[in-house]
Amino acid sequence: MKIVLDTNVVVSGVFFGGVPGRILSAWSAGKLALVLSPSILEEYRRVGQELGRQYADISETIEPLLALIAMHAMIVDAPPLAQPVSADADDDMFLAAAVASQTRLIVSGDRPCGFRGGGASMW
Repeated sequence: MKIVLDTNVVVSGVFFGGVPGRILSAWSAGKLALVLSPSILEEYRRVGQELGRQYADISETIEPLLALIAMHAMIVDAPPLAQPVSADADDDMFLAAAVASQTRLIVSGDRPCGFRGGGASMW
């Protein structure tokens, strides 16, 4: 199953575990195929580095994981959406990657009500 992971899922999984950590474990076990774009990878890196400064004891984890993600994820060219869809413009890159790769599932800690037009069922 192909999935797009919002940044909050990736960094929560790396730094805090829980359900996001289990999602990353399922990906590393080959049960899920991770789809992302170069802009999503950059977002993962930026947020991971910010958190790494706050949690020095686990900060070494983020770069090796990002390298692993970059090597084993399906990286797609995801042009910007024709119109903004999300109330938070930063979230549109995840939707664009899903559309570009025909991925039906985006996993996020965000609430779906943040989307214009009443929500998104794939969230």
